[in-house]
Amino acid sequence: MTGAAAMSSLLAVEIPYWASTIIKLGVVALVVPTAALVLGYVFLLKMMSFMQSRLGPMEAGPYGTLQLLADGLKFIQKEDIFPEKADRTVFALAPLVVLVSTFLIYVVIPTGPDAVVAQLDVGIFYALAVSSLSVVGILMAGWASANKYALMGGLRAAGQLIAYELPLVLAVMGVVIQAGTLDLQKIVTAQANGEIFGWGGIGNPFIITQFVGFFIFLVAVQAETTQPPFDMPVAESEIVGGYQVEYTGFRFLFFFMGEFGTAFAFAALAAVLFLGGWALPWGDLTHWGFNIAGPVIMLVKVLAVAALIFWFRFTYPRLREDQLQRLAWKFLIPLSLVNIVVTGIFKVVL
Repeated sequence: MTGAAAMSSLLAVEIPYWASTIIKLGVVALVVPTAALVLGYVFLLKMMSFMQSRLGPMEAGPYGTLQLLADGLKFIQKEDIFPEKADRTVFALAPLVVLVSTFLIYVVIPTGPDAVVAQLDVGIFYALAVSSLSVVGILMAGWASANKYALMGGLRAAGQLIAYELPLVLAVMGVVIQAGTLDLQKIVTAQANGEIFGWGGIGNPFIITQFVGFFIFLVAVQAETTQPPFDMPVAESEIVGGYQVEYTGFRFLFFFMGEFGTAFAFAALAAVLFLGGWALPWGDLTHWGFNIAGPVIMLVKVLAVAALIFWFRFTYPRLREDQLQRLAWKFLIPLSLVNIVVTGIFKVVL
């Protein structure tokens, strides 16, 4: 049998749907934590230290590159403590709910023509829906801890996440109107094949026409991940530490992974929705080479968005609770509605 015939026979083998799904989910389970480890090091520890004119971690590994691995091992070795009056079952499940809701977002994020776990016709709807499940885990953690400060942090987080879900969804609507689809893969294609006033040199990345939506999306993401200046649910100076104050060891590590994993998941969504995702405006988007180059292109764009998210985190002071709610209900939501109306008008006229 010739090499070409052998390759044809190999490609003709059909893998069962359940097997391919397990393989894809396994890749996500292995790649996402590894990527979060590397990206967390680059953008959390080193970026913050450079912004504050210091070196950051230097001892664990070359140039401190293994610091997060050392922190993870430290958390795993710590004692797993349950408060005496806590609901043990709910207390134990809460971090898993938060972490699973984060990993489920990655299922629909495309990094190439075929490099996606599940291409859904309602991909963006799915991503936003599963991301909102984290509030359930946060409320579980706050209530089950039998700690008034944890409960207060959980209620703060619930109010904050519910308020900023609206501008987050409305910011995406402008992109959906322009692309005419909820499929994330087709949104990528629409930007790569689009034109700006008849010129397609850079395609039509929606950040140009949806810069207002991009701004609203980033602010809402900052609040959804409870990062400064929207970190009232975990304000150490006010409520000791928020909904995770009673957690130790690997369960606290799950909350940490969920927070930063969600930040990078939303950065990936922003890259797909506004920056063209894995595609470039030239070349055959169906070519298998994009399955290799696409993840690299996507990574660069994700890093750019993540840099903005963490720059905001280390720059602005914490808002008061009333300021946070006022920003969402009186500014971001009306602005996003105006953006939808303007986008709809241009869609019809042009």
